[in-house]
Amino acid sequence: MPAFSLEPEQTAWCAELRALAADRLRPLADQGEPGRVNRSLVAELGRLGLLARLFTSGAVDLCLMRESLAYACTEAETALALQGLGAHPVHVHGTPAQRARWLPRVADGSAVAAFALSEPDAGSDAAALSLAAEPDGRGWRLTGEKCWISNAPEADVYTVFARTAAGTGARGVTAFLVPADRPGLTGSALDLLAPHPVGALRFDAVPVTADDVLGAPDRGFRVALGTLTLFRPSVGAFAVGMAQAALDATLAHTARRDAFGGKLRDLQTVAHQVAEMALRTEAARLMVYAAATAHDTGAPDVPRRSAMAKLLATETAQYVVDAAVQLHGARALRRGHLLEHLYREVRAPRIYEGASEVQRGIIAKDLYAGAEAGR
Repeated sequence: MPAFSLEPEQTAWCAELRALAADRLRPLADQGEPGRVNRSLVAELGRLGLLARLFTSGAVDLCLMRESLAYACTEAETALALQGLGAHPVHVHGTPAQRARWLPRVADGSAVAAFALSEPDAGSDAAALSLAAEPDGRGWRLTGEKCWISNAPEADVYTVFARTAAGTGARGVTAFLVPADRPGLTGSALDLLAPHPVGALRFDAVPVTADDVLGAPDRGFRVALGTLTLFRPSVGAFAVGMAQAALDATLAHTARRDAFGGKLRDLQTVAHQVAEMALRTEAARLMVYAAATAHDTGAPDVPRRSAMAKLLATETAQYVVDAAVQLHGARALRRGHLLEHLYREVRAPRIYEGASEVQRGIIAKDLYAGAEAGR
């Protein structure tokens, strides 16, 4: 599929998703508590079959879902994405027993999954994580902390990355699948600007065994990077959905708002600002779907494309939403306004799943490696 063109069925599906998000998911989102897991919303995503598609679709379909849901209901988009992020390692690396126990429940929305990589002192530098997995004769005991974990502490199961070999950087990390009811596992919620369910986890000699390992011991960083490479373009799709919602709201507002003897849109400075917003949004969209297509076709430069897509789209969304607020004026600052909501939502994606600075590092490293190899 060309990166710049969607098939008619895909376009129709996106329209259907936007309608579902507005009619069935938005009311459930409004009933939820900001910063908490909305299990009714997750269950409805399961009933609609959207969570199951996380495990049967490629990167392009994931991006289509995230962009379409984000346009009409960012809370639904986030709930879907966090289920995928937490359970994707199980889907790809899990044992038959792990997959049988958790994937059907994640898919129907009866279990909430989470991806536990970041720590208080290991955010952007994920290879520096220090959660210790100490051998105990029957397996390991996990001791330490995780922080900035989506869906924590309310998730039912966590993909947890712990250090099984000291002093080896990324090569000494193992991924474990840890149910929330394991003894010694506790957590607390964090109150953030964005209304996302995010928390911290405390591991006090939490027992895990070989049956809980995802992939191979000491090779867990591959699990993490594979998951992030898939989801980074779709973070860009989330951002594009928010940017498009802000752009459409601005088009409507500037077309009807009276100012200086005409409509706002009649002012050249306003019209050019709106044109710039549209230009950047479309450019970001193209890069997102180019990266997603590269992922689905097995292109060799997927990590760089994924980093570029996330970087451009999240920075673009920040610009577009901020410009939309400016053109709406003080009304956009009122609690409950669409743009007030988007303004709080749009800041976080520039940080999570690799901050913008991390994406620039990935891009530069790949470019210099390619130049040295004569690519």
